[in-house]
Amino acid sequence: MRLKYLAFSAAVMLAAGTAHAQYSDGVIKIGVLNDQSGLYADVSGPGGTWAAKKAVEDFGAAKKGMKVEVIAGDHQNKPDVGSNIARQWYDTDGVDVIVDVPTSSVALAINQITKEKNKVFLASGPATADLTGPQCSPNMVHWTYDTWALANGTGKAIVQTGGKTWFFLTADYAFGHALERDTRAVVEANGGKVLGAVRTPFPGNDFSSFLLQAQASKAQIIGLANAGGDTINSIKQAAEFGIVEGGQKLAGMLMFITDVHSLGLKTAQGLNFTTAWYWDMNDANRAFAKEFAAANGGKMPTMVQAGIYSSVIHYLKAVEALKSDSDGAKVVAQMKKMPTEDKLFGKGTIRIDGRHMHDMYLVEVKKPSESKGPWDYLTIKKTIPANEAFRPLAEGKCPLVKS
Repeated sequence: MRLKYLAFSAAVMLAAGTAHAQYSDGVIKIGVLNDQSGLYADVSGPGGTWAAKKAVEDFGAAKKGMKVEVIAGDHQNKPDVGSNIARQWYDTDGVDVIVDVPTSSVALAINQITKEKNKVFLASGPATADLTGPQCSPNMVHWTYDTWALANGTGKAIVQTGGKTWFFLTADYAFGHALERDTRAVVEANGGKVLGAVRTPFPGNDFSSFLLQAQASKAQIIGLANAGGDTINSIKQAAEFGIVEGGQKLAGMLMFITDVHSLGLKTAQGLNFTTAWYWDMNDANRAFAKEFAAANGGKMPTMVQAGIYSSVIHYLKAVEALKSDSDGAKVVAQMKKMPTEDKLFGKGTIRIDGRHMHDMYLVEVKKPSESKGPWDYLTIKKTIPANEAFRPLAEGKCPLVKS
């Protein structure tokens, strides 16, 4: 089992004579745990590590006398690998907060370990809404998006515009199951009907037999309850079978700007999906994206990478206010007490269940003729206000919420 991780330093030197005894080991140590080289590497990966380091830099930790280190680990999308890295980080390496963690099965495991160790988990990459539902924790904040928001953004819009019958291709692990569950509920609540579903291996390469089942169902909408490379492969193979040409439509229930780039506008045009952030929305996002691209091979940042930046900024604000990072539950309580604000996500709040509240956006992929240049891929169709974008607090079954 590979437990390699790369160490990066940010804001490593304190001003001479500055007291730092209030921070455990004299260092605030941030561990970015994600897929560094596989299915979700473009979604977060090394770019996520860069975003965390950039947040430390922009926060001005060194000038404030705060020594901060950022390290990175590759969980390979495996709960056992992720759990072992987390325990080593918490028990041996002095990590105070774990950030990101795409792959919901890994995130659910990290969530429990973080609570046991009384550290902090800032979840940007995972999708399952269970993190702020039955599995909510006083040591976790779910920052960027979740399956409920995706279902109610994309699923609701599609049903309301005539996509009444659905068939799901579902990645066979915690994320896919949660996304199908939440989207199915939205479809049925809005008068639609689910004709069937098939569970696909994770990760997968050949979706041919599953797509043929979806095609045979005659469902108007084929819902892709998968992500990253699985979504890309599903859409490419659907095009080979002429599924869209035959009158059925694809719904990418979780898509990223990097997926659109991989597919190309000719293949991806017309797809609708929900996102928490888009690089070309405003000047602040564009400036961040320009720096990101220069450091990451010309790629634009995803919403997950933007969420890592935003969550780390707010974490550091809370640690600074407490003058301590040693008690994870107290740090998260301080994060919830303070309104959030940064250049990428603007103003927001964190609910008692750990849900970061911000607007979401329903977007459509542009036609090739509509794009004005590289990475100009999306049109924002609708802004979904935070109180509509995320599950009502009373419906989540989070033990932290008093009934």
